[in-house]
Amino acid sequence: MLALIAEYGLALVFANVLVQQMGLPIPVVPTLIVAGALAANGKLSASALFAVAFAACALSDATWYATGRHYGRRVLEVLCRISRSPEACVHQSESQFRRWGRLTLVLAKFIPGASMIAPALAGTTRLSWWSFALLDGLGAAMWSGVAIGSGMLLHRQIGRLIAMLQELEPIAIGSIAALLAAYIAVKWWQRRRFHARLRMARISVDELHRLIAEGERPVIVDLRTPLVRDQDSRIIPSAVVADFADVERWRDQLPADREIVFYCTCPNEAGAAHVARQLMDLGYTRVRPLLGGLNAWIAAGYEVGRAPIAAGGRTSIPAISRAALRGAGDANSATIATR
Repeated sequence: MLALIAEYGLALVFANVLVQQMGLPIPVVPTLIVAGALAANGKLSASALFAVAFAACALSDATWYATGRHYGRRVLEVLCRISRSPEACVHQSESQFRRWGRLTLVLAKFIPGASMIAPALAGTTRLSWWSFALLDGLGAAMWSGVAIGSGMLLHRQIGRLIAMLQELEPIAIGSIAALLAAYIAVKWWQRRRFHARLRMARISVDELHRLIAEGERPVIVDLRTPLVRDQDSRIIPSAVVADFADVERWRDQLPADREIVFYCTCPNEAGAAHVARQLMDLGYTRVRPLLGGLNAWIAAGYEVGRAPIAAGGRTSIPAISRAALRGAGDANSATIATR
């Protein structure tokens, strides 16, 4: 790495930061730290190094912001498909965005998995370009500065470490390659295991509509984040709302003697299937994700309800008791004790 950075310098740093920020899962912080150490030793310009790292971040983030603004939630679904945790990738970022607001853009690069999703999410929420540029630029400057500054601060220790690795070059290269291969293998196995757990029967929108029409009173659970419901208040009639990340808090309120149907906005119903699998592990047998989610329900032309809009433009859905959930279930919408 040292030889490459010394030979190609700023161009390598720019390319490494750009492709990593665009979504390619390759390490970039070690490159910035080593480059910072070289800058401390006078082999690279510290100001130019910071400039190219910042420019690469700005270019990548502006691309994702513009894509999210133009294509909306479709780009988030694409990002979720390539995520290592498809059941939680967008959900986590949306929850953080709603909780922290615009501050999320400043901190995103320090949060695993959020660096690529946050700019696209800002675009889908129609955040103004100037606000995005200011906050995202601040975050990029902090992230680049911390990585490069760490290398400059620890340049003597980094130099000794690199010298030691160069003396043990064959062993070091072999060890790094083995660790990298092991990391890739573990991630592949985890993703394969996750998708294997999600192989379960889905319920189609036609079948769900038939159950409702026949008076079966299925429990329909909307797992979308509050941010998504603020953007689109449409819901399936009689749906209840639950927190994807807090299953243990509300799972006991679900009746085991009725069909339970989950829907979300994740590709391949990953989030809904993940929660359904958790309930099945607890002994629930009548649990299924809705094939295609809310979009499939709307596309089929079935009736949709709307969550009430409170002050500030946010959806306001009243809480209900367990008794009400087990009862008629004819309310337009309700919340399963998520607060």
